[in-house]
Amino acid sequence: MPTASVNGISLNYQVKGTGQLVVLIMGTGSPGRVWGLHQVPALVSAGYRVCTFDNRGIAPSTESANGMQISDLVADTAGLITHLNEGPAFVAGTSMGARVAQELALARPELVRKAVFMAGHGRLDQFQKTLSLGEHELDASGVTLPAKYEAALTAVMNLSPATLADPRSAADWLDLFEFTGGAVSPGIRAQRKMDHDFNRVEAYRAIRVPCLSIGFADDRMIPPYLSREVADVIPGGVYTEIPDAGHFGYLEQPDAVNKALIDYFAS
Repeated sequence: MPTASVNGISLNYQVKGTGQLVVLIMGTGSPGRVWGLHQVPALVSAGYRVCTFDNRGIAPSTESANGMQISDLVADTAGLITHLNEGPAFVAGTSMGARVAQELALARPELVRKAVFMAGHGRLDQFQKTLSLGEHELDASGVTLPAKYEAALTAVMNLSPATLADPRSAADWLDLFEFTGGAVSPGIRAQRKMDHDFNRVEAYRAIRVPCLSIGFADDRMIPPYLSREVADVIPGGVYTEIPDAGHFGYLEQPDAVNKALIDYFAS
């Protein structure tokens, strides 16, 4: 995969397809290649040129283990779009990546044709703040959870009860989480340590880029009312909710998510 030198760091990225550019921004702790399971093939088939990349904190992009802010990630994404010389681009992100897309639409509207926020949010409620602080304490402690227990926690926090109620799906997901769990890298720890005591809801009233906010009905990490709140304050903002989907809704319900993306970009 090629790398781009932007904003003082190196970003690992990949581009597939032809047509208008779509940039996909991943959430905390995950590499850009996750988009390749479902979203990239669908978007390429629909006639788009799709860029995925590893946010700072995710090797082989610069890990920035000493710390980062959301503004750094926004500047990274802006730098990558400029590097590709194909803006304005369609932009979509999930969770932390949705925050990046929201702030990019606000700060650099000339780079954004339309934006989609999956599990977007302008603030965190008390549960998410407490969960984040607990995660920081766990990282600092050096404690490693038993693999099966960590897999079960990951599943219950990120998947819909509908998925976990299906024995085959539950087994597949739990096996995946057990296999991919383990030690957290310094870069991911730096992503997790970013400020969680923020409230940008009122600021988003100034966004003028066309925006779609997608909530996942069973999302425990970013409950859908926070995603609806973002759409409600953006002039002309649109909200849609995907049923039977948790925080990983783009993986649980890819057909519904892909349809929402493609229909909105084409509208």
